[in-house]
Amino acid sequence: MEELKKASLDTIEENKELIASVADQIWEYAELSLQEVRSAALYCKILKELGFAVEEGVCSISTAFVASYGSGRPIIGILAEYDALSGLSQLGGSIKKQELTPGGTGHGCGHNLLGAGALAAALGIKHYLQQSGAPGTVVLYGCPGEEGGAAKAFMAREKLWYGLDAALTWHPDDCNEAATGSSNACIQVQYIFHGVAAHAAGNPERGRSALDAVTLMNVGVQFLREHMEPQARIHYAVTDGGGCSPNVVQSKASVLYMVRSPQVKKAVELQKRVDDIAAGMTGTTCERKFIDGVAETIPNHVLEALLYQNFAEVGVPQHTSQEMTFAAELAATYDAGGHIPGSGSENADYAARVKTLLPGTAMNDVLLPLFTGEAFCPGSTDVGDVSWQCPTAQLHVASWPNGCPGHSWQNVSCGKTSIGHKAAITAGKVLCAAAIDLLEQPELIAAAKTEFAGRTAESYTCPIPPEAVPTIPD
Repeated sequence: MEELKKASLDTIEENKELIASVADQIWEYAELSLQEVRSAALYCKILKELGFAVEEGVCSISTAFVASYGSGRPIIGILAEYDALSGLSQLGGSIKKQELTPGGTGHGCGHNLLGAGALAAALGIKHYLQQSGAPGTVVLYGCPGEEGGAAKAFMAREKLWYGLDAALTWHPDDCNEAATGSSNACIQVQYIFHGVAAHAAGNPERGRSALDAVTLMNVGVQFLREHMEPQARIHYAVTDGGGCSPNVVQSKASVLYMVRSPQVKKAVELQKRVDDIAAGMTGTTCERKFIDGVAETIPNHVLEALLYQNFAEVGVPQHTSQEMTFAAELAATYDAGGHIPGSGSENADYAARVKTLLPGTAMNDVLLPLFTGEAFCPGSTDVGDVSWQCPTAQLHVASWPNGCPGHSWQNVSCGKTSIGHKAAITAGKVLCAAAIDLLEQPELIAAAKTEFAGRTAESYTCPIPPEAVPTIPD
């Protein structure tokens, strides 16, 4: 590793206490999507102190920010997230389910680590630009609301990502790999029905039940499921049942729908069919509230290979015997069910190869082989919208034990431990090293852009309507 690159990674190591402190503070804030006021303020404060130019309230999203350093091209974007989830309050570093606040929030997806690792990467890249004097710009994007709000997709509507030469990010996981493959596009819409209240026994004929409207909509969508593509999915949650008194005709009720498809264009089309069903037959009125939408991810094998090469050079997190004991005790609280990690785990040959490499310990402390086949994740992420506008790639770094359930109290517990801190530091170093290669080797960016152009020949369909504003369900 050439000296200036090594010095940039050393800068991350020298600032590991700062990175861990940021991760822990964001963990403690545990702010929900689009409400990350303290989290965003902390990042902006630190980035300003570190010499970045910071713009707050980007794309009219109060908790979004952009922090940049350097000048000229190439422009490398690093994506940070920092939102938490409801109902996942948990004591950090515990092997038992212990709520800190009953019904409170928690970082069940590890976004406190994700943002801190992105900060580490930006700090290392800044050091490189500062010491080398080379042209180039690093931009750290503060992206709120990944769990519901889709800030990156709203930013894509404003064509923000087209200005980048490449975007890099990472996500906590149960393995170490250069991630690949596509994901589901997803659209969320809330339907709020308004009817007329009445006594359910005395004068029901005067009532118009909003709850009936919700029920009939759910029945209608159930019939729709037979007539949609096999890979499409429709989920729902009744967010307001109209009250708890059965002898009242409910005058207001609401349901939140999530429509998924492997292609964003098809998700938009399927969403329109759900809208048609919402028209109803109960004499109520329906208020349609768009929540968010995300496109499917577009892989980039050129950037993935670059991430893999640098991951192999940096090395995976190394864990102490105490950390391994903690991980094993935590893993005993759930059934991993023979889980095989990795983006390519659905490929039988790749899965068999991975199985021979797994260490047999709770933490997967090996780097999985680079997978270059077709892969698919049924979940959704607004990183997909970034990947439609510039070459994009992601890492996974082991931040909790093998097979740990997503969005779980176990994830929250790990998020405030040295295991989580090591993952964030490792991710930061790998992203930094890969970015430096892009800054030094223009042919890598050219190759990534050539692949990107081929994969995005069909133009991007933004799932965010022109009139929509970032919002959360009622």
